[in-house]
Amino acid sequence: MARVELRGLVRAYPGAGAPALAALDLEAGDGELLVLVGPSGCGKSTALRLVAGLDTPDGGRVIIDGRDMTSVPPQDRDVAMVFQGYALYPHLSARDNIAFPLKMRGVAAADRRRRVDEAAALLGLERLLDRRPGELSGGERQRVAMGRAIVRKPRVFLFDEPLSNLDAALRAELRVEIAALVRRLGVTSLYVTHDQIEAMTMGDRIAVMRGGRLQQVGAPRSIYEDPANTFVAGFLGSPPINWIDLALRDGRLEGAGAVWPAPAGVGARAGLRAGVRPEHVRTSGGGVPIDATVVANEPLGAETHVLLDAAGTRLRAKVPGFDAPERGAVVRVFVPEAAVLWFDGATGERLRVTSG
Repeated sequence: MARVELRGLVRAYPGAGAPALAALDLEAGDGELLVLVGPSGCGKSTALRLVAGLDTPDGGRVIIDGRDMTSVPPQDRDVAMVFQGYALYPHLSARDNIAFPLKMRGVAAADRRRRVDEAAALLGLERLLDRRPGELSGGERQRVAMGRAIVRKPRVFLFDEPLSNLDAALRAELRVEIAALVRRLGVTSLYVTHDQIEAMTMGDRIAVMRGGRLQQVGAPRSIYEDPANTFVAGFLGSPPINWIDLALRDGRLEGAGAVWPAPAGVGARAGLRAGVRPEHVRTSGGGVPIDATVVANEPLGAETHVLLDAAGTRLRAKVPGFDAPERGAVVRVFVPEAAVLWFDGATGERLRVTSG
């Protein structure tokens, strides 16, 4: 195992209007699965390439297990990378693809076979080892790519959006397998994805990035329940968080056709924005009452997502099963005051207050 530290990493590509990475500071502890998540172009894959040694930073350091690796060649960093596009040799069997890095390092044939067999057993590939990549499904090819990383027994695993080319059902299956496998092996891992569901379900911690900068890092639950700003709050969550821009009229905060309690310590003032998760928009109980019209229903089986129009503000709610009001119905929903997340409407920063 190894600790990975990124200290002040900067990467600016010629001709780009802004740096791909701007003074990134981030750590992954021994055996931790740290997920880097954010939209395309936020710098997460750039950070991974710098850890792998496939690119050179313009500033800062990459430290692995206490050793500065910034100028160390990729082959001497003891890291293994799994790519989005598998990067398999089409003319080689699955066995030979998995064994390739060992062969390049001069590992004896008997030892190569043993380590390939061990990796294949972990990944359920035993019956597929004699097939070439063209004879394998997308999920099987990604397992072969993982096997090639595992046989090296590296100190650090790097995953660069490994599931992006797969269909939704297979992605859901493989993300569980990858997370379980990484934890079973106990290898420090950095996993890059733009999919917030992968981030929430896989990571010990999540690092949310935007525009080359770290927005927030923490456990999935803490980031979901306690986002640092509107970007983090809006990026994580499905359906996404509801936004209610509040107007100050006669000393009262109004939005979505309702009057809202002023947050304690801030009071009623202009420029406040309320964030409400869909699961907190309820059809019964106490809280801020909102009258709304049902615009659409999205039945998903276990729950239905309801799209509402509240005085021109679009809201999403969740109801169990298929028990949702019909399209066009006028309903009253409630938002518990304790569930409201308050933000500065101008800066997007979270206001660390409680409702009152």
